[in-house]
Amino acid sequence: MGFLNKKSKAALNDPLMNNNPITLQVLGICSALAVTVKLDTAVVMTVAVIAVLSISNTVIALLRNLIPSKVRIIVQLSVIASLVGLTDQVLQAYMYEMSKQMTVFVSLIVTNCIVMGRAEAFAMQNGPWRSFLDGLGNALGYGMILIGVAFFRELLGFGSIYGFQVIPDTFYTAGYENMGLMVLSPGAFIILGLIVWAHRIAAKIEED
Repeated sequence: MGFLNKKSKAALNDPLMNNNPITLQVLGICSALAVTVKLDTAVVMTVAVIAVLSISNTVIALLRNLIPSKVRIIVQLSVIASLVGLTDQVLQAYMYEMSKQMTVFVSLIVTNCIVMGRAEAFAMQNGPWRSFLDGLGNALGYGMILIGVAFFRELLGFGSIYGFQVIPDTFYTAGYENMGLMVLSPGAFIILGLIVWAHRIAAKIEED
């Protein structure tokens, strides 16, 4: 079998559009709302989830035949928690200010239902390569929505993108004001809701 046969491609591509973990499965909403005030925190969270989800899926797939069914959840949590702890330590070592901004949300990757769900539903049933692709695909699908929400929240709430001011000062002198609602939780709900709506409409049109 090739590295990217039909099943492998499906494992990687399906979570991006056809079965996105946030817009279609409605999973991982907490972090989608919590770390999307600024684009930089959303990008870091995306990278962290990609690392944890793809590696944890691979490790669990490698161990799946050795894990007794009665303790499989404990083993999965142990693998995921170890990887999250390592990721958190790397952030504190190399991106300390960013790790302070993200506070407990990196640690909460342990309880993210996307990570646990893919370990139980996919990695325990498939080999390491397809499990890696499934983890990568789901993490990219998750991160794509996170970054999309953060892009609009930062642009409308602060007038910047990735910390760089993009709305000219002349707009402000002419009376333009940033939308303070976007930096609050309701703003995240509004943007996420619009993205979910647009994604589902696109999926329905594609099906038809």
